[in-house]
Amino acid sequence: MAALQGANDQASARYAAALAAAPADQGIATQAMRHGVIAGNWRLALDGARALERQNALPIDARFLLTAEAFRAHDWRGARAQIDAIERDQSIGFTVPVLRAWLAYGAQEGDPLAALSAAGANGPAAGYAAEHRALLLVALGRPEAQAEMLAAARSAGPRGVRLRIGAAGLYAGRHQRDAALAMLDLDTPATRSARALIEAGRPVPGTMGSAEAGVGELMVRLALDLGGQEMSQLSTLFARLATRLDPQSAEAWLVTAELLARQDQQAAAVRVLDNVPASDPFALAVRDTRIRLLSEGDQREQALTLARQAAEGRGATQADWLRLGQLYGEMSRQREAADAFGRALTLGGGEDGQEEWQLQLMRGSALDQAGDWAGARAALRRAYALAPAQPFVLNYLGYALLVRNEEPAEAERLIREAHRLAPDNAAITDSLGWALYHKGQLAEAIPLLEQAAQAEAADVEINEHLGDAYYAAGRHIEARFAWRAASVYAEGDAATRINAKMDRGLTPELAAR
Repeated sequence: MAALQGANDQASARYAAALAAAPADQGIATQAMRHGVIAGNWRLALDGARALERQNALPIDARFLLTAEAFRAHDWRGARAQIDAIERDQSIGFTVPVLRAWLAYGAQEGDPLAALSAAGANGPAAGYAAEHRALLLVALGRPEAQAEMLAAARSAGPRGVRLRIGAAGLYAGRHQRDAALAMLDLDTPATRSARALIEAGRPVPGTMGSAEAGVGELMVRLALDLGGQEMSQLSTLFARLATRLDPQSAEAWLVTAELLARQDQQAAAVRVLDNVPASDPFALAVRDTRIRLLSEGDQREQALTLARQAAEGRGATQADWLRLGQLYGEMSRQREAADAFGRALTLGGGEDGQEEWQLQLMRGSALDQAGDWAGARAALRRAYALAPAQPFVLNYLGYALLVRNEEPAEAERLIREAHRLAPDNAAITDSLGWALYHKGQLAEAIPLLEQAAQAEAADVEINEHLGDAYYAAGRHIEARFAWRAASVYAEGDAATRINAKMDRGLTPELAAR
């Protein structure tokens, strides 16, 4: 119960007491071990794992926990025994070549690269082996390391930045400044920060020169790969083990936070981010993740405070103002959202920035919801001028004109063009159906509204539109069914209006917008 409520300290104490009272109970030992991992209570986690080991009942996640612990302690004999057991289990046996390679490196026994050859050229182990071959080459100081590391980083997707910085930190620690800077030839906030540290002669957090750090990288990769397959418990274990093996790895803490948040542990997710110092190259990514997790955890005031500090701080970017605007929008502070989007428009977005039409659309939407139609219309017109083939721009402007009975022919033209470009978009299909409803063309409008409602069965506005069209066509029973579907998620004025329609039918004052 305590664990479900996020009271991890209480839960840990009670699991520990249960385990002490019944050390032979495999169910208690397993739950204690798994909770200890999630909570970062390593004593509890290890006590549970060792209780299971004494009974020859180790599940695969406990086996990896004991493997990681052996690497941390430089207990190479113990690590070897655990890796042999992982190989026998076979469920995640593809990790064995990488584990053996780092064992050889840490124990200084044999050739680590030869251990990787068991991965083969195909299958799930091959991709892992290629990445760790590059890491090992850097750790070993081989001359071909730089080229292979850059190639591995380019094929690693978003993780490539982490691999570059980890290698750069190791080169810098060996006073190979040029090699370190060559690793950082991408222009991102993290690489810029790492370059500044190297140029100032300061250490770069999260270097990857030890066996435990190498296994930590393997754990992060496993967490990411399994997390995409909805294996949340096992992926969280691997992420947590990465933080245990390499606490300087910001990536490990970021991945752990994301996985905890997926399990509705937002408070714990935010707390683990405290382990990344402000000097870390990934400090900005950590700040952005913290703001998002606070917002998702219904702590929007705290999120807003951090977002405002970022936007008003030195060196603020378009992304900072964009995020602030989005937070204001989520809090129904639309005028402030529009102002923030306006500030974002004055800043260049860089390689990852928003295009001007996107910001104009967001600003126009915020002004519209704030009741400033004149300002909204100007922003939406500007968005349309910049992106005349973007269906979302066409639809928003067309629908906004339609519901205000401004330029009805132009409104229908814009919506029809949006529908031509995005015929499967339910919101746009609804707009076209609603435009035809306003013209009295019910025979054409109703099939479109039905199509939209089938695609988005929980959408309040679409179901209300369909109900109004049914009622206007004399199909009163179907109208009430559609309004009832709309009422399930309706709130505020919309709920009042829809309930009134179900009671009294459609009247001019109850017509949907």
